[in-house]
Amino acid sequence: MDAFYASVEQRDHPELRGKPIAVGHAEERGVVAAASYEARRYGVRSAMSSQRARRLCPELIFVNGRMDIYKSVSKQIHDIFHIYTDIVEPISLDEAFLDVTDNKLGILLAVDIARDIKQRIREELGLVASAGVSYNKFLAKIASDYRKPDGLCTIHPSQAEGFISRLPIEAFWGVGPVTAKKMHALGIHNGRLLREYSLDMLTRQFGKSGKLYYDFARGVDLRPVEAVRIRKSVGCEHTLEKDISLRSSVVIELYHVVCELVERLKKSRFEGYTLTLKVKFHDFSQITRSRTGDVPFVLVDDILPVAKLLMKSVDYAEHPIRLIGLSVSNPREEVEERKAQWVQLSFDFGTLKGL
Repeated sequence: MDAFYASVEQRDHPELRGKPIAVGHAEERGVVAAASYEARRYGVRSAMSSQRARRLCPELIFVNGRMDIYKSVSKQIHDIFHIYTDIVEPISLDEAFLDVTDNKLGILLAVDIARDIKQRIREELGLVASAGVSYNKFLAKIASDYRKPDGLCTIHPSQAEGFISRLPIEAFWGVGPVTAKKMHALGIHNGRLLREYSLDMLTRQFGKSGKLYYDFARGVDLRPVEAVRIRKSVGCEHTLEKDISLRSSVVIELYHVVCELVERLKKSRFEGYTLTLKVKFHDFSQITRSRTGDVPFVLVDDILPVAKLLMKSVDYAEHPIRLIGLSVSNPREEVEERKAQWVQLSFDFGTLKGL
């Protein structure tokens, strides 16, 4: 979906259409959750501080988010997806992969399905969607972002090598700002240059992600579209009203985050073996610290001592803290899967047409 939260607000509030809006809070510690395309022209982006967004676009209109509405609209969108196929893998509320190799309506071309879905979403929900069509998830994802808003892009197997060669390295799945900077230092600026590096070299530089980059540079992605996804993590984070650097204040805030995390774990019935601490400093730089245990993190008494231990390794005396987050990951299913890795399974993925 294109600027999903903001587009829903503009649909439901006609007076906001054509204006730069941001979903989020306008106060000093606020953060932009989503920005309309009118706001993006000024450089406003999600996860940006509200104050910076206001400086970039003085006319910016802030709108409080309505997550219950967004979830409801997301369900309507997925109902449309399921008209065509039940092999739907959600990525977020507004994005999903569809395998339409064998679709319910017997439509021969995936691009025709994409066109139908876009039209249904526009006519039935009053929203605009973009779609990417290709033979694997990596390329379908790239294609979906390529011509936004209201885009429809198809990458045929015969076009893949040339398309990837021209693709900026920042556009590759899994390449964030830190990885992009490292890539640039190695002289890798696009897909063509990435393809020149060996698997051994990329693995040495980027660990297990090196294999992923090696395959992507060659248009290879064998991951199937998974209709049922195991939840990977549960987390929460607090943006503080004021930056803090006193240990007593940090411990108190950490306790509040732990309590909220425990409530979310209960609600989702999630158990995981890895606890991750996220700290964002006053200058918006951030770090993470993790620890994996032998028993799942479920209760306050399980989580708080480990969270305090992780926080001890963080130097915040000279770098006041703006945000504290905690998440639990590594669920039981993944642990059991690793214990049984000696079992070899073979899948015939066939040809995937991703939307």
